[in-house]
Amino acid sequence: MSECTHDCSSCGASCGERAEPQDLRKPANAQSDIKKVIAVVSGKGGVGKSAVTCTLAAAMAKRGKKVGVLDADITGPSVPRAFNIHERAMGTGDGILPAVTKDGVKVMSLNLLIEHETDPVVWRGPVIAGAVEQFWTDVIWGELDYLFVDMPPGTGDVPLTVFQSLPVDGAIVVTAPQALVGMIVTKAVRMAEMMDVPVLGLVENYSCFRCPDCGKEHPVFGESTIDALGAELGLPVLAKLAIDPDLAKAVDEGRVEEYSPNPMDGVAERLDAQ
Repeated sequence: MSECTHDCSSCGASCGERAEPQDLRKPANAQSDIKKVIAVVSGKGGVGKSAVTCTLAAAMAKRGKKVGVLDADITGPSVPRAFNIHERAMGTGDGILPAVTKDGVKVMSLNLLIEHETDPVVWRGPVIAGAVEQFWTDVIWGELDYLFVDMPPGTGDVPLTVFQSLPVDGAIVVTAPQALVGMIVTKAVRMAEMMDVPVLGLVENYSCFRCPDCGKEHPVFGESTIDALGAELGLPVLAKLAIDPDLAKAVDEGRVEEYSPNPMDGVAERLDAQ
């Protein structure tokens, strides 16, 4: 039997010293007033999670909501580029000021703090998790209706930190039409459930390629599995997104707010109605 660490949050044993779970949530900056925190997660990388986060934020801003995006993917930050933000963040004695896009979306990312955008972040897990926590406690977000957190893939230090330290109101899980990805997504869903974070639904990216000439849909990555996966997990399917080269180009060029029709309009409307 291993020696007791007295950390009951990571132990499943039942003993006389076991304590009730502690509330580890950190207070936001004193000048922040955030109504809802939504985490956008995925079980693995490469499923377009950041693009989904940015288009969802842009769609919600178009609905007149005050929106922020916390880029928690510290080692692979891509949110600033999608919004054409390249300047460094500024600060005051009260905290760090997020960058603001032309449509008013507030953004905080490590790429706004380092000297060069291409500088690698060679940090160990606890340091990365600490940076994400500071994006919550030290950033002056002001008044927001929604703060979307673009999470790194997997179920490691950063997702654990976000779920424990931030008052997350719900999670959206992004997947792709592959059986292997579905298995890994289930891990992300189970983690959210373990942390008592409601999973709001699933988004299947790269669902198909729609021919611009004839309109026929081609399942490039295989037949869609999202409906079966949603039924198995008891979760709604929020959207099935086709492969869209024009949207990919808009994200690469920092024009995500200009792209229309926004493929996440329906999800934004659904979230806003809850």
